[in-house]
Amino acid sequence: MRLLTLLTAAVLPLAVAAAPAAADPAIWKWRPVHSADGMAGAWGKVAISQFGYVVYGNLEDTRGKGCAWAVLRAQDARNGRWKVYGFYNCKPGTGTFRKDYGSVLQIKVQVCRGTAKRPTGECSKQKTILTTGG
Repeated sequence: MRLLTLLTAAVLPLAVAAAPAAADPAIWKWRPVHSADGMAGAWGKVAISQFGYVVYGNLEDTRGKGCAWAVLRAQDARNGRWKVYGFYNCKPGTGTFRKDYGSVLQIKVQVCRGTAKRPTGECSKQKTILTTGG
């Protein structure tokens, strides 16, 4: 009986210690994407969340005039339609952004130059940052 108690005491802390590691989300980093003129850049990661995926990004504007834009495109797994979201940074330096997604087939990013209202040009090619088995 005493041996069973010792074994239970020894196994229980291992099970509790292993639980947080199993709960950590999978994370995929995406490398920098630069606007066509090289004056804007974005990089970040995609993580699995409780309800789908989360894109965490950094958006750098290297010019004092104009704005850097990160344009995310995601294809919905239910209907195949693309949804577009834009994030901008109009101050020299690096800003951050975050976008939550549900069920998606793929997510792409494009970096552009623009104004505080919209991207106007100097866009990079679209880069796929996530593709699911969907």
